[in-house]
Amino acid sequence: MADFSILIGGKAGFGIDKSSLVIADLLNQLGYRLYVYRDYPSLIRGGHTFSIIRASDKKIATHRNSIDILLALNQDTIDLHKDKLTDKAVIIYDSDAVKAETLPPGKQVIGIALTKVVKEANAPEIMRNTCITGALCRVLGINWDVLDPILRKNFSKEADLNLKIARQGYEGAGKEFIKIEPIKQDRLPIFNGNEMISLGLIKAGLNAYVSYPMTPTSPILHFMARLAHDFSLKVIHPESEISVILMALGLSYCGEKAAVGTSGGGFCLMTEGLSFAAMAELPIVIILGQRPGPSTGLPTYSTQSDLHFALNAGQGEFPRFLTAPGDPEEAYYWAQVALNMATKYQIPSIILSDKDMGECSYSFDLSLVKELKEEAPVLWNRQGQYKRYLDTQTGVSPLAFVPDKDAVIKVNSYEHDEAGITTEDPLVTTKMQDKRLRKEKYLAQELEQYETVKVYGNKDSKTALLCWGSAKGVCVEAAQSLGLKVIQPVVLSPFPLKRLEEALKGVEKLIAVENNATGQLVRLINGYGLDVDEKILKYNGRPFSLDELQERLKAVIR
Repeated sequence: MADFSILIGGKAGFGIDKSSLVIADLLNQLGYRLYVYRDYPSLIRGGHTFSIIRASDKKIATHRNSIDILLALNQDTIDLHKDKLTDKAVIIYDSDAVKAETLPPGKQVIGIALTKVVKEANAPEIMRNTCITGALCRVLGINWDVLDPILRKNFSKEADLNLKIARQGYEGAGKEFIKIEPIKQDRLPIFNGNEMISLGLIKAGLNAYVSYPMTPTSPILHFMARLAHDFSLKVIHPESEISVILMALGLSYCGEKAAVGTSGGGFCLMTEGLSFAAMAELPIVIILGQRPGPSTGLPTYSTQSDLHFALNAGQGEFPRFLTAPGDPEEAYYWAQVALNMATKYQIPSIILSDKDMGECSYSFDLSLVKELKEEAPVLWNRQGQYKRYLDTQTGVSPLAFVPDKDAVIKVNSYEHDEAGITTEDPLVTTKMQDKRLRKEKYLAQELEQYETVKVYGNKDSKTALLCWGSAKGVCVEAAQSLGLKVIQPVVLSPFPLKRLEEALKGVEKLIAVENNATGQLVRLINGYGLDVDEKILKYNGRPFSLDELQERLKAVIR
């Protein structure tokens, strides 16, 4: 098969996420391109968790609701997902946990007593997922010598026991049902968006990462901690989000390139620190992982509802750089740009992500990413008295860092003069505000060198989809199947109006696709005099699947 989907499901605590990545690794060895969608409740144990592993012969960045192979570790997986099965679907299930009479008729089924297998091996219950993975390999005709090294790599602590249990699943499946043929193309590494944001920041010279764990950016803290020694990173977990932003700004004051990660609730607490960064002209990168609100909302699900919050957060008026990457390649590239722009213009940069872009896993293709150089700050030339807020043509003041014995380096959250001394003088106030705002003009000019608005699909189509962030993958594939054009702004502040207007030339019908209830990108472009003809919105915490979006598009393009 050139394109197929596997769903594995069970309770939280059953190792569903780990299993899905092992399965993806297996298929990756055969040359497939992968996308892994994760769905889990805000529970440590219980509830229902599942992952969809989609494999294709071409690069993909979305999932389908139609399932070809169902791996059921409990009854809920059958009950909740049986309607998604294709006509020729195969079900592999734990015969100790699933009632055979509830299985949908007309499907190929393999029941294996997973619970009994792990109990007889005196193994932890979680190893049922290893057993069912072994069975999957047999069903797909994947040789044992492909599975063996992958299990050893992923379960190094108990490799022998996992191999023993997987072997029983492999043999217990009995026979091959669907032969998966290897594809002759280079294997690509599998990463999620959080990992590639991290690596992009490190590539751009990150020195310190500060964060308080908050889904969906918590994995960045863990990933950075694992890399801290290799890249000489300071990775810090303070007691609160307020401490996070203030500690990071303290590091920035000392000349460290710093970033923080949070979600909506944490960003609320950081907004005063955001304004302080603007007034003190301290470079900082903020990764804002969106999740449904208001308030706590759906902590482990996804949305695109914090665009206007990110654009307008903080008291007062000040420039900011805001980007919303749509896949790991963009995450890696635009994280570098975000840190470079923060460093060069001494402003806050915000990277808008969400659970789907951050936590879903993709085949990552480095060849699609343009090379970028690390941006160095503008430094004081050591001539004359140092003025931290020297008024310059671009608004960017040369920097010195403590403990420079020749410079008094004063940062101030009050309005101040060029030396950083507090002032309420109306002329100085106007001058310094103009200085700070002037940066946006030069930032916008520099961004004209970048592809801030991307175009995909049929570029001659008079019907176009408008999307941003994680909606990119599903929009691009749906558009390809329907002969449509896709327009994706990647930078949202400073807003690339000229580039967007160029992309819209020849478009007679514009359809916005967003994962929020009000059409936040639509509201943004309306402010620039641009309109859309249709809005396709989804706001239940789950992203569009490919088949779902295709059906909704067909209804509005007739």
